Amino acid sequence: MTELSKEQAILIAMRKTLTAIVKDVTPPPGMRHPLSPNTIEDVRQCLGLIAAREKELADEQGRGGERPYYADEPQTAQLVSIEGLKRRKE
Repeated sequence: MTELSKEQAILIAMRKTLTAIVKDVTPPPGMRHPLSPNTIEDVRQCLGLIAAREKELADEQGRGGERPYYADEPQTAQLVSIEGLKRRKE
């Protein structure tokens, strides 16, 4: 794993901060949201830009294609045991 650049660390901190703010100000169902629709859209735009830049940086480092998954989600990679393999005698 490569060490994060300053830009990557900033992007991660910004993403975590914005999502924490959204979680903190989200009201219970049925109550009016304290943020204006314009502010909500601005936060969405910021998170989209952050995600796009994080993807660009990951692609540049050859880490593209990473994404979270559920533990019960089928995986595309399959583990193969090498215990049963034998050496061929030549």
